[in-house]
Amino acid sequence: MTLTVSNFVKSYHTDAGPPVLTVPSLAFAPGFHYFRGGNGSGKTTFLRCVAGLLPFSGTIVLDNAYEINRDPVAYRMRVNYAEAEPLYPDFLTPRDLASFVGRAKQSPVGQTDELIDVLSMRDFWTKPTGQFSSGMLKKTSLLLALLGTPRLVLLDEPLTTLDVETAQRLFAHVRQLREQHDVSFWLTSHQDVSLTGLPLTGIWQVGHGGIVPVT
Repeated sequence: MTLTVSNFVKSYHTDAGPPVLTVPSLAFAPGFHYFRGGNGSGKTTFLRCVAGLLPFSGTIVLDNAYEINRDPVAYRMRVNYAEAEPLYPDFLTPRDLASFVGRAKQSPVGQTDELIDVLSMRDFWTKPTGQFSSGMLKKTSLLLALLGTPRLVLLDEPLTTLDVETAQRLFAHVRQLREQHDVSFWLTSHQDVSLTGLPLTGIWQVGHGGIVPVT
């Protein structure tokens, strides 16, 4: 997986004022990338733009082939995103959500069952999300982000509200996806990123309206 960002500008207002983020040119190699920065620095904004959830100016190209605006369906089939603080309609269950997302992402047979066990979700698989704790919502978000055959998975604050045992199984599964299926992962975290046990390919500092590599 390679991803390049060119002439990227993200603004929330059309009136005068600096943009939230400006990225003239960046290229991301395959692997595990960690984006760090304070609250409001733009980490989540950047990930949501890369996921195709927020508009921006510029270009984002995956694998030198899929440009986010030119090839929206093909691009989104290959890039998945897990929200930091997910919210779902109260009446929907994880089973409902996984059925919808799984069909959209063309999830392989048996994938959902495997992820249910990785994330310990069987006890609440058919319960409405309106009854969920923040940890249960987080697990649901992570499962949905791993459905299909993505080339890149964006994990926004994956450690937040996740119990230690589940986190260990999750990141073991993530390492397996990287080693066996060449899936790349980007993550943000206000917690100690070393707790993931992932061998980081790159560390990026987000702030002051830009993104720079940490050397």
